[in-house]
Amino acid sequence: MLPTEILKNEHQLILMVLDAAEREAALIAEGGDVDVARLEQFVDFIREFADRCHHAKEEDLLFVRMGEKGFPVDGGPVGVMLYEHEVGRSYVAALADSIAAAAGGDSRARARVTESLAAYAALLRQHISKEDTILYPMADRVFSDADQQALATGFERVERERFSEDFHERYRALARELASR
Repeated sequence: MLPTEILKNEHQLILMVLDAAEREAALIAEGGDVDVARLEQFVDFIREFADRCHHAKEEDLLFVRMGEKGFPVDGGPVGVMLYEHEVGRSYVAALADSIAAAAGGDSRARARVTESLAAYAALLRQHISKEDTILYPMADRVFSDADQQALATGFERVERERFSEDFHERYRALARELASR
């Protein structure tokens, strides 16, 4: 399996959570309860799986390799992806910082929760689409077999060094739980 296929598979799990995040934002916007535990699960999934695992593979390995192959890292498609990762992190920080106040009845915090969830989901949907349909195919066209193998080895190293053996199963289960409500 190509490294970009691994990333695309991870996108599917992230998209499942984005669906749930959009539903949660709509529910809260319509006057539903602010479920602190559930919102903290969204933050956990995004920070740990989407950012610390998935985005780390892109930022630390894929984008670096693309830079070595001549793709501009400060501009162009790679630069846009890096910028969008940062924007996404700001939405998640705003979400995390607003949960307690929103649960306590603060209407502005409640609005920040719904806006942050919805904005993150919208950003990541279009971000994933660009990666899957534009960026990854561009990378695969220029990467040699040796590049692909080096990336695959790097992905395995990241998984082994940073995450427990049950990490992916835990976050697949969390994604299914979030999606089922």
